[in-house]
Amino acid sequence: MTLLERPLSESYRETSPIVLETKRLTLRAPRLKDAKTVAMLANDRRIAENTARIPHPYKLSDAEGFLARANTAGGETAFLITLRDGTVIGSCGLMALEGQPPELGYWLGVDHWGKGYATEAVHAVIDHAFTDLDCDALQAGARVTNPGSRRVLEKCGFQWTGVGLYRIRALASSAPIDRFRLDRGIWHSLKTWGRARKLS
Repeated sequence: MTLLERPLSESYRETSPIVLETKRLTLRAPRLKDAKTVAMLANDRRIAENTARIPHPYKLSDAEGFLARANTAGGETAFLITLRDGTVIGSCGLMALEGQPPELGYWLGVDHWGKGYATEAVHAVIDHAFTDLDCDALQAGARVTNPGSRRVLEKCGFQWTGVGLYRIRALASSAPIDRFRLDRGIWHSLKTWGRARKLS
């Protein structure tokens, strides 16, 4: 992650109307004052090695660059994942790609792994993408050595489409990535089926 030349103003972040809520989480726009917390959480090699763009070590300037770039026109739509008490535990968002469906990405602080938070947050962002942003499809990836991330995507309805090599910044090399896709029709069917099961 690199610094932007034109950082986003704090006032925009404070007034951003998009807040996603789940049973246990709130996903909100990042604020510049979140930089220290984001840097502390993301500065773990286990996170960096499982994402394409997070460097290791992850410095305060890296967090400031991410926060400055988030939610700018034509940039990444990013949310910080917080517990209901406001504690920041990770990030989830969508990156626009020219001529392709948006790419969904996410990470959680290591202390919050294995609790279902990633699946819950990804569900909320998918709903936002298909309902509010009118996306037709989403894509995502997970390192082949990261079965936890693969399970998150599969639980959210993503379907495996193949394997590709992607540059992992923290490794300074490429690694095999399982590629996934989710179409709006499949997501709608899964939601309808889920509601029907709850009613029966």
